[in-house]
Amino acid sequence: MQSINTTRQRVYSVDLLRGVVMIIMALDHVRDYFHAGAYLYDPLDLEKTTPVLFFTRWITHFCAPVFMFLAGTSAFFISQRKTKKQLSLFLLKRGLWLILLELIVMNFGWNFDITFTNIYFIVIWALGVSMIFLAGLIHLPFKAILFIGFTLVAGHNLLDGIHVPGNSLSAFGWALLHDQNFFNWAGKNVLVGYPILPWLGIIALGYCFGTLYAPSVTAEKRKKWLMLIGSIAIILFIIIRFINIYGDPNPWSSQSSTLKTFFSFIKVTKYPPSLLYTLVTLGPAILFLAFTEKLNNSASKIVSVYGRVPMFYYILHVYLLHLVTMIAAGLFTNFSWKIWILKEPLWFTESLKGYGFSLGIVYIAWAAIVISLYPLCKWYDKYKQSHKEKWWISYL
Repeated sequence: MQSINTTRQRVYSVDLLRGVVMIIMALDHVRDYFHAGAYLYDPLDLEKTTPVLFFTRWITHFCAPVFMFLAGTSAFFISQRKTKKQLSLFLLKRGLWLILLELIVMNFGWNFDITFTNIYFIVIWALGVSMIFLAGLIHLPFKAILFIGFTLVAGHNLLDGIHVPGNSLSAFGWALLHDQNFFNWAGKNVLVGYPILPWLGIIALGYCFGTLYAPSVTAEKRKKWLMLIGSIAIILFIIIRFINIYGDPNPWSSQSSTLKTFFSFIKVTKYPPSLLYTLVTLGPAILFLAFTEKLNNSASKIVSVYGRVPMFYYILHVYLLHLVTMIAAGLFTNFSWKIWILKEPLWFTESLKGYGFSLGIVYIAWAAIVISLYPLCKWYDKYKQSHKEKWWISYL
């Protein structure tokens, strides 16, 4: 009986963390679509931002790396009940499905443009490619997987100075690997937002991390390891960032105030995720797992629902957000709802300048969207649990 409870707590803590980041993720997307400043300046621009706006954006940095890392961990969980061949085939098929999902379902959801003028290669694409990569990687010895993961995460910033200019296929190929870029081909706007190289390392490390949840590892031993790994990651971030030589393409600098200097220190690069970005996000996330393994209250139960149906929630929140944005534009602004049929990437759309709401409204809209999706997420969570025999359940 104790073994069964321990297993549930393990999965529960991972679902809880995933639920937290899925909820926080929606805040960033609501800010993109609702906030008046979203079309004027970067919320992390120290000369233009405010403390509240800075942290509204910065806190969402945790979402993508935690989501990718836990995808690797979940793959390890699946490996406990499948052969490597079965797991490899599952990861391959799911990866291909996610790429297709990104290019069709999510691209339409972000833009509501049936001509698909904008094509985004962002987080779901990166997750799909990473799963395909992991499908092959799992056949290597554990130490080899760990080494490859560490090498990609810690070493990819050596490539920061390499850029391939122009609109060529070679420039596009390098963008897919390591250099966020924007292309225009035959009237199509192609944005590579998530260069893949470091994400491959993150999912590999997440897979290795899953071994801490093997039945042979006691809860006490696991907590010690989680606290050690999380603390080391944070300490390494502070030391490497302070040295200011390697780990992020944008060094920090002294600013006009202590607060702005602190902002400069923690302002790290997400596209692609730098070593320092990965350390400062995954370190606290791993500590969160250490302290929440036995957490079991009404709030955590609600949050974990979102974490058990992440892809279902992700798709729904994008479509609901875009629909609500159109309605809000038509009812509460001087802009037409039609401006939200996006023919240009959101951040480059000149017609959106002057549109938007205060940050307070952003938070209200965020809460409303997340709460409104809870009943559907809870329903789908129960449906998944009672229909495990359906093959497509594991793909959504």
